[in-house]
Amino acid sequence: MAGSSLLALIDDIATILDDVSLMTKTATKKTAGVLGDDLALNAQQVTGVKPARELPVVWAVAKGSLLNKAILVPAALAISFFVPWLVTPLLMLGGAFLCFEGFEKLVHKFLHRQEDEAHKSELHEALKNPDVDMKALEKEKIKGAIRTDFILSAEIIAITLGTVTDQSIGMQFLVLTVVAIMITVGVYGLVAGIVKLDDGGLYLSQRDSEVSQKIGRGILWLAPYMMKTLSILGTIAMFLVGGGILTHGLPPIYDAIHHFAEGFGGVGLAEALIPTLANGLFGVVAGAVLVAVITPLQKLWAARSA
Repeated sequence: MAGSSLLALIDDIATILDDVSLMTKTATKKTAGVLGDDLALNAQQVTGVKPARELPVVWAVAKGSLLNKAILVPAALAISFFVPWLVTPLLMLGGAFLCFEGFEKLVHKFLHRQEDEAHKSELHEALKNPDVDMKALEKEKIKGAIRTDFILSAEIIAITLGTVTDQSIGMQFLVLTVVAIMITVGVYGLVAGIVKLDDGGLYLSQRDSEVSQKIGRGILWLAPYMMKTLSILGTIAMFLVGGGILTHGLPPIYDAIHHFAEGFGGVGLAEALIPTLANGLFGVVAGAVLVAVITPLQKLWAARSA
């Protein structure tokens, strides 16, 4: 009896883990847009930090990210348990924010050119000035990165919660916890690798071996393009994921897109590709509208606060 009970328990655990794994994969796919942006943003957070301090800064932000998720996961579960009707509006809000952020990135250099130039000038002056407290500057960077991570983590948790709302509260906890830990380890592990990629390339380029030197020079050439590619892919994914969330929450638009795709006679590729492209296009349009509405309000608020 004990043996059969143990086997049944193991089978139940295996089934739960399999379900968690499946739902985690689904949730991770849906958070792809946030992850791409998360990687690019966090790798940029170490700009201006001395090479020897890059990894400690990444580690400090990673710890802050875990704390963020330790707050967000229980909050998400409380919402799911006590006010489940709020999950869909939060999901729509997260999708809208993704579209806004994606379009804001596209037009950032036109809308915020003066602010960017002032920030770069301030950073260069701070690095040249021996009286500047570099530890204080580093702490400010870490605080800023953790604040950014909180917003991105909230999006990830909201999207993940939206994929498991029909599951038990225990299953929701498991999936949210696995996604939170996996994404934190994955993102900040990759960020650590990215920020040290140029150091690895420099090391290899100074070796005696001609092959090592070529690989090192190749890495040094590749590193900046890798960052740009991550940023571009992250922006595209924002529109695809954010637009997909919004169209799913707007049944008339969702039905229209799928009826249009079905008009291609059930061709597999077209039927799969058209909704994806339509979601992305809807995400771009939604982002443009949100930027047009919110940006003037932000400027008005900043002018009043000054």
